[in-house]
Amino acid sequence: MTLLPLSGLPRPLPAAVRSPGAARALRLAVSLLPLLLIAVWAVLDRRSALDGAARLAAARPGWLPAAGLFTCLGWVAAACARQGAVPERLPPGLLLASQFAAGAANQVLPASLGAHAVTLRFLRNRGVPVARATASLALYALVRPVAKVLVLLVFVVAVPGLPRLGGLAPDSRGLSAAAAATFAALAAAAVVVAAVRPLRRPLLGFLGTALGDARLLHTMPSRFLLLWGGAAATPLLQGSVVACVGLSLGLPLSWAQVVLALLVASTVAGAVPAPGGIGPVDAALVVTMAAFGAPVGLATATVLGYRVLTVWLPLLPGALVLSLLVQRKVL
Repeated sequence: MTLLPLSGLPRPLPAAVRSPGAARALRLAVSLLPLLLIAVWAVLDRRSALDGAARLAAARPGWLPAAGLFTCLGWVAAACARQGAVPERLPPGLLLASQFAAGAANQVLPASLGAHAVTLRFLRNRGVPVARATASLALYALVRPVAKVLVLLVFVVAVPGLPRLGGLAPDSRGLSAAAAATFAALAAAAVVVAAVRPLRRPLLGFLGTALGDARLLHTMPSRFLLLWGGAAATPLLQGSVVACVGLSLGLPLSWAQVVLALLVASTVAGAVPAPGGIGPVDAALVVTMAAFGAPVGLATATVLGYRVLTVWLPLLPGALVLSLLVQRKVL
């Protein structure tokens, strides 16, 4: 009888990997990782939180509950848009919880990578195929800025008495540079795909799935309304939070002016991949509100208060929900 060489036999997994205790310890470590990342980020940005909390402590409290309500509705709008990006029906409660947790994950990774990673894991655990789940993230990421620009145009055309945007709009040189950079990025991606054959099939498969799902979703009225309605409502709710904080601090701008300022600032600075949009959007929002006639100090205080309500107060609960969802194998 011929004996097979030992090298040809499948090797058993180490006992540490097969142990249920090791698996539980690994899941516990993964569930605690968001808390660790949030703690590190909180230490690095603690000055903004303390300044914003001090400003809110001196504010008129009447408008702050309304700001909190609009903040909560922002997670509902995100959950609606996520549901509208997939044909499968998702459990509403768990979807909303995942978006609340995604808000915490989004503060430690740039360009919404944290929220996309949490949502991708949620969709995969709900049985959505990986190609369709990834396509839904791409569709969501595409629809949000388009909807924001459409809302901005509606504000400019339909709301009378708003400040003129001529001084804030980029000049022809800036637009030409942006167009050239976009064209160069697309050309580079096309060259890479053409040169690297192993990338062609998965990329073409992804594009086929994405285009097919986008066409399917736009034939489903419920998904169409959830996707575009949630995406359009998000900037309006965010602007309402800023407006409520500004009213509590005495900001001399109307609700429409504040929402327009946020739309302009987030559209101009949203391309900078900062964690949670913090930094470039904040600075652009202060500059825009100042251009609309608000004192710089008061505009800065409003933005700091807005960040406390939308980032710092939900941060620890969001991280705890994220860890709980990981432990319960929802993520």
